[in-house]
Amino acid sequence: MSRLKTCFGVLASQNRTALIPFLTAGDPHPNQTVDIMHTLVEGGADIIELGIPFSDPMADGPVIQLADERALAHNTSLTDALGMVKEFRKTNTDTPVVLMGYLNPVEVYGYKRFAVDAADVGVDAILTVDLPPEASEEMVRELSDQGLDSIFLIAPTTTDARIKKIVAAGSGYLYYVSVKGVTGSASLDVSAVEARLETIRNSTDLPIAVGFGIKDPVSAKAVGSIADGVVVGSALVNIIAQNQDDKTALLTQVGDFTQSLSDAISA
Repeated sequence: MSRLKTCFGVLASQNRTALIPFLTAGDPHPNQTVDIMHTLVEGGADIIELGIPFSDPMADGPVIQLADERALAHNTSLTDALGMVKEFRKTNTDTPVVLMGYLNPVEVYGYKRFAVDAADVGVDAILTVDLPPEASEEMVRELSDQGLDSIFLIAPTTTDARIKKIVAAGSGYLYYVSVKGVTGSASLDVSAVEARLETIRNSTDLPIAVGFGIKDPVSAKAVGSIADGVVVGSALVNIIAQNQDDKTALLTQVGDFTQSLSDAISA
């Protein structure tokens, strides 16, 4: 059984919602990413989304765009991100790690080679922001052959017919984008999210994680009451940016913020 399936199964048996923080590999510096990942787990993270730095992150707002710029200033690559997961796995073999990013770096790497190498270092799933299900067959097949899940986004504007296509292609969990626009951009309407999750659940038994617009314990608790997972990205990345020159403060602030989210969701 995959780490993701095990994780969601345990959480469901405990009537808990997964906390899924996002960080960009190599931000603020490549030698800090693994320590941040461990700090997230210590603070209560159940799953980690690790962003692959990209020069044109079209779905991301300015906070994560700047994180990509900081990572790319240190030449952080997809290969480096895989190395970070390998290092993380030396002392953590249980927490699922999802690589999140854009298709171009994976295409350059090669689907088969990427799937083999990702599985080898302990990656559990891939979320490719700009890969539509209609064009995903080859990549999904290569990932599946290595026991890796393919996670797809569903937007507020996604039609019921398209939801069915996404569900058919996806595995691990689905990522529902709770607001229109880029990451960190808009206010969250929890009642609207709840209505959309009900529609999606009519088409799948996969867990549904919700991201975009969740920025504090209050919003995390609200979404945690209706979703299977809560994804927090920009708010966490902003903390990393604010403390990038002081590693001790960075880890303390990241740990405290993660713990506050975990406590709110559990409550």
